Amino acid sequence: MTIQTTPNVAERTWARYTPQQRWKRFATLLVVAAAVVWAVESIDIIWPWVWGAPAQVGDLFGRMVPPDVSNLRAILWALVETLNIATIATFVAVFLSLPIAYIAAQNTTPNRFTLWLGRFILVSSRSVNTLIWALLFVAIFGPGVLAGIIAIMFRSIGFLGKLLGEAIEEIDRRPVEALEATGASRAKVVLYAIVPQVMPTFCAVGILRWDINLRESTVLGLVGAGGIGVILQGAIDTLAWQTVATILLAIIALVILGEALAAWLRKKVI
Repeated sequence: MTIQTTPNVAERTWARYTPQQRWKRFATLLVVAAAVVWAVESIDIIWPWVWGAPAQVGDLFGRMVPPDVSNLRAILWALVETLNIATIATFVAVFLSLPIAYIAAQNTTPNRFTLWLGRFILVSSRSVNTLIWALLFVAIFGPGVLAGIIAIMFRSIGFLGKLLGEAIEEIDRRPVEALEATGASRAKVVLYAIVPQVMPTFCAVGILRWDINLRESTVLGLVGAGGIGVILQGAIDTLAWQTVATILLAIIALVILGEALAAWLRKKVI
């Protein structure tokens, strides 16, 4: 007769990771910590300035109170200019990005050359920051709103074309094949089989990009590309901190209103 014994439950301890997994996690954390330490040491931080930053911030905010509203009319006009930059640039970029998204999508591009051409345009647009585009176009067109509009537009094309191209690649092929079977032209296939499927994404991405552009257009004036940033840079250069406070409050109000408007449009359109 054999007696079966069950192992003592208390002797078994549960561990989330095996010893080998724990050592791997420890080694990974060690490498990450070493990389962070090396990165901090390589950027030559002046630590006395860092420790004195709280006092400097308090002093700066003290100089901003109370905000100066004597230039409120000029600030409000600059906000309107900023809004126009974002709106015009987004409107133009949305329509320019459509053919680029079409040739950058694998299921609609005419050939491999156009595929890589479209993707090259999208990557080039997204690789360059808006301020760098603004610096370039200020050098070409001179300071002003036009340079800001073109800079925002060039930056937006990559963002919009990338998302629209991905939406085109994810469409249902059955409506396309049905129209092609009837002998419909390529233009009709695009208009009646592809456009209806990507229209929700088209509207959502356009509204989202306008919201982003509204934020980006507030700093274009720092490099001379128009908008509220021009007045902000002038106030900072002249140490008019009370005017700076008014401008910052105006920018915050504009961004909040833009966010609310974008949310309302998404509910209405999508």
